[in-house]
Amino acid sequence: MALRELPFRTATVLCRDARPAIRVAQPLFRRNASSEAVRDVEAASSFEVPPPSQELVKNYDPVARSRLRRRGNKELPPSRYQYRSPKYYRGPLHPHQPPPESDPSSRLFQPGPFSLPRLEQTYQSTIASDLLALTYQHYPPGYRAPRTEQRLRTWTGDSPYYKNRPLRPPRGKGEVLRLLQEPRTFRNIPKITKVTIHSMVPEAQENSANLHVAGMILQAITNVRALSHKAKHNVVGWGLRQGRYVAVTATMEREDAHDFLAKLIDVVLPKIKEWKGVPGSSGDGHGNMSFGLTPDQVSLFPEIEVNYDAYPPKMIPGCHITIGTDATSNKDARLLLQAIGLPFHGKLND
Repeated sequence: MALRELPFRTATVLCRDARPAIRVAQPLFRRNASSEAVRDVEAASSFEVPPPSQELVKNYDPVARSRLRRRGNKELPPSRYQYRSPKYYRGPLHPHQPPPESDPSSRLFQPGPFSLPRLEQTYQSTIASDLLALTYQHYPPGYRAPRTEQRLRTWTGDSPYYKNRPLRPPRGKGEVLRLLQEPRTFRNIPKITKVTIHSMVPEAQENSANLHVAGMILQAITNVRALSHKAKHNVVGWGLRQGRYVAVTATMEREDAHDFLAKLIDVVLPKIKEWKGVPGSSGDGHGNMSFGLTPDQVSLFPEIEVNYDAYPPKMIPGCHITIGTDATSNKDARLLLQAIGLPFHGKLND
C-alpha cells in the first residue's frame, strides 16, 4: 500500500519507525492539501513565461551593443567615470567629501614609508616610552576633573547681531589662548611632525644668483624642493621691496625630517665651536622650537663640505630651523628635543 493511501496516524507511525520517510511523507501531504492555491500562484508567476527563442539568444552580443552606444555619443568618455577628490574641503555636511589621506585617490596621499630612519627607530623603541613615563599623571578610578571656566567671552546685549555668534576672545591684545593639556596616554605622546628651514636672502633683489645658491644649498641639505618667496610689503629698514624674491624655504616631513635632524645633531652641531645650544626662550607655546645657524655653520653640512667649490663662500646664506611637534606646551616639546640630543641653555620659557 502506498504511503499517501494510509490514514494520517498510520503514516505518522511509519515515519517514526523509518526516519528517512519523514522527508517524503510530509511534503506530499502538504502539497495535496494546498494544490489549488499553488496552481493559482503558479499561473500568475514568472515561471510561466516561455524562455527566449534560440535565434534571440544567438544574436545577443553585449560588446556590440556597447560599441553602438559609443558611436552615438550617448556614453561619456572613460575619464568622466573616474573618481576625483575635491580640491577644497567644504565642511562635513557637503555631499562631496574628500577621501582619507591613506587612500591613494586622495590629493594628500603620500606613499611610504620606504625606510625607517635610525632616529625614528630610537624614538619608537626608547624615547616614546621614556616620555610617557616622565609625563604620565595617574588618575584613580572615579576621579572627576575640576570644571574649568569658559575661556571665551559671550556677547551680551539685545542686538540681533549677537544671536548665534561665535564667542569673543579674551580681553587685551597680549592674551593668547594656550592649547588644552589633555591627560597623557600612549596615544598622545609628543612626536616630531615636520622641520622647516627658512633662509632670508635680501641680496637677491639685486643679484638673482644669491637666491639660486641659497635654493641649491637648501635642496642639498634637506633633500626637498626649495620654494622661493616674494616680499609682500616695502620695508625700508630691511631694504625690502614689494614683489621681489627675498627668501627660500624647505619643509621636510617623515623620513626626510628624521634624516635631517639626525645629521644635524650627530654631524653638524658637534663641529660648531663654543656652541651653547638652543636658547631656552625659544618656543611659541604650541610645541614648535626655532633656532638659527650662521653661514659658517651652514657650510659644515656634509653635502656642502664635499662640494664646497660649487658654492661661492660669500653667497652661502644663514638659516632659521623650526622643528614642529604635536606637543601642546614648550615644556613637552623641549623634553622631546632633549631626548633626541638637542641641548638648551639659558632661561627656559614654559
